[in-house]
Amino acid sequence: MALPEYPFMDIEDYLLLERHSHNARYEYFDGELRMLAGGSLAYSLIKTNLTSIIHGLLRGSSCTIYDSDARVKLSASRYVYPDATISCDPRDQEQDEEIRYPRVIVEVLSPTTEPIDRGRNFTYYRECPTLQEYVMIDTRSMHIEVYRREERGWMLYTFGPQSEIELQGINIRFSIEDVYERIKL
Repeated sequence: MALPEYPFMDIEDYLLLERHSHNARYEYFDGELRMLAGGSLAYSLIKTNLTSIIHGLLRGSSCTIYDSDARVKLSASRYVYPDATISCDPRDQEQDEEIRYPRVIVEVLSPTTEPIDRGRNFTYYRECPTLQEYVMIDTRSMHIEVYRREERGWMLYTFGPQSEIELQGINIRFSIEDVYERIKL
């Protein structure tokens, strides 16, 4: 979840703040700073379920899943902390600062973050040339949306109960019920 926005800050000050901030994380959009906050238990459990599932399915592949502590550099002036990020680019595994070549980004939606994740964030994610899929997971109902980059543009695929989610960008499939395991809706 995100807290209110802060005044303009230049990129050098943002990166300095990030290096020295041990108790808070901030996203950065063209000079705007946004402090991140925690979510509900359902939000946390969905993220944990998803990262566990995908981590297991990616064993033996060149891809790695990162949780919400991994900063993603979308451009020279845009830095975000998605709920989960998958990269298959070895350059991301060779450095320790941030992910620069995401293939899949996942956001778990909460009432406060949903408008941002569907709006501004998705606009910026679509501009990232390496991103192949953007996944949004609802915390209030068993519903997952996967936006996939295709020749004609970004196409939406929706999944509900008894669905099998397919992430073509990383060649995996998993059950929606596994993502919502132990979640009371």
